Amino acid sequence: MEEIRRAVVAYYEHLPENNKKLARKTFNAMDKNGDGKISLREYVDYLKKNKAADFTHQSLFTVLDEDGNGSLDFEEAIVLYYIMQSGRAIICQSCKTFLAGAYFSCSQCFFNDDSGSTYEICCACYGGKNYTHHGDAIFCDNYTLLRQSRSVIQEAPIKKRRKVLKIHKKRLLVAEITVGLAGITVGAADLASKSFCSIM
Repeated sequence: MEEIRRAVVAYYEHLPENNKKLARKTFNAMDKNGDGKISLREYVDYLKKNKAADFTHQSLFTVLDEDGNGSLDFEEAIVLYYIMQSGRAIICQSCKTFLAGAYFSCSQCFFNDDSGSTYEICCACYGGKNYTHHGDAIFCDNYTLLRQSRSVIQEAPIKKRRKVLKIHKKRLLVAEITVGLAGITVGAADLASKSFCSIM
């Protein structure tokens, strides 16, 4: 989680002033009683009201609460903003904890699932084989999957590559976003059948 916090500080420093004001305004809207901190109840109520119930998981609130005092101050709350904007709010499909660091994804679900859903699990669940997923699943850690995504884009015909990169450029809201491959069909079926995520 410390790496995410460092990324947040760097990201926040580069925000335009109007975005910083918006972040403070959002914090104040969450802080219903105006005491300068966000309780778990205020956190959950605000996110549910704003149709962001996916972010109400207790493990996410717990890791956001860096000092462990049961509430979020502004510096802790902007980590939530970053996580929401960057797509980093990923929960282990097995133990249901927030994935703050390295994790494993099923490459078949990542590359081929048209529904947009993926299957991620924490290192402990993957290493301990504490998960239930399809038997031929090929798991990759998030860094390897990101690097493989770049390789697939590079291998695509130039016209498709430009189209995909243009789509992704529009979607980037922050510096660190998990790269998806929406729109690339060339080679995707072959990728799912290969153990292309090997790093050894």
